[in-house]
Amino acid sequence: MGRPKALVELGGVTLVERGVRLLTAGGCRPVVVVTGAAADEVGIVVRRLATRRVAGPAPAGWDAPEIGLEPTAGLIPEVRLVSAARWTEGVGASLRAGLAALVGTDTDAVVVTLVDQPSLGAAAVQRLISAAADPGSAHPAMTATYGGRPAHPVLLRRSVWPEVAALARGEAGARAWLRAHPGEVTGVPCDGTGSPADVNTPADLETPADLETPADLASGDTHTQPG
Repeated sequence: MGRPKALVELGGVTLVERGVRLLTAGGCRPVVVVTGAAADEVGIVVRRLATRRVAGPAPAGWDAPEIGLEPTAGLIPEVRLVSAARWTEGVGASLRAGLAALVGTDTDAVVVTLVDQPSLGAAAVQRLISAAADPGSAHPAMTATYGGRPAHPVLLRRSVWPEVAALARGEAGARAWLRAHPGEVTGVPCDGTGSPADVNTPADLETPADLETPADLASGDTHTQPG
C-alpha cells in the first residue's frame, strides 16, 4: 500500500475506524486496537472515536443524558490501544499483544479481525458471539465460514489464549493453533454477511462487494441474508 493499512481510507472511513465500528456493531466490549507502524497517528484516530457521536441509539449500558449526549446519539464504547513492540515480526506479535492486554480482565472470549478486511459484516461477529453463548457449545474456538471455508472473524475462548499465543509467530496468528487442533474448532456459517477478502494493493481499494457503509456500521444495521 505504501502506507500503514490502518490509515488507508475507504468510503471516507479509515480502515482502523471501520474495524472498530465493525466490532462495536457486532457486540464486542471492549474493542482492543493493536498498533504497530504509525502507532501515534493510528492512536489519534482511535482516540477520536472514543468521544464521537454516531447515528442510532446509545449502546446498552450507557446513560445518554448522564454522558451529555442526546438520547438519539450513540457513542463508540470503550476502545483500548495496545502497542505491539515487536510488530515488525508480523501478525503473530499483534495477536500476542492483544491477548495479553485482556488477560487481566473478565473477558470470556475474544473475536479477532484484521484491519485489512473491510468487507467483513457485523452480522458475522454477532453470529460468532451468539454461537459461543449457546449452552450446548463446548468448542473453545470458532471460525466464520463462507461457502464452507473457514475465515475471519475468529472467536477464541480464554481457556486457549496461552496456547494460541505460544504458537503465534511471524505471519501466523491464530492459524497455527487452529490447524493443530481441528477437533476443538467449529465453523459458524456466515454466508451473506459480507466477505473476508483483504486489501493489499491500491487496486483493491475500489469499493468491494458487500461493503458496509459508515452509516450501517454506526447504527449496527447489517446486510444480512440467510446463510
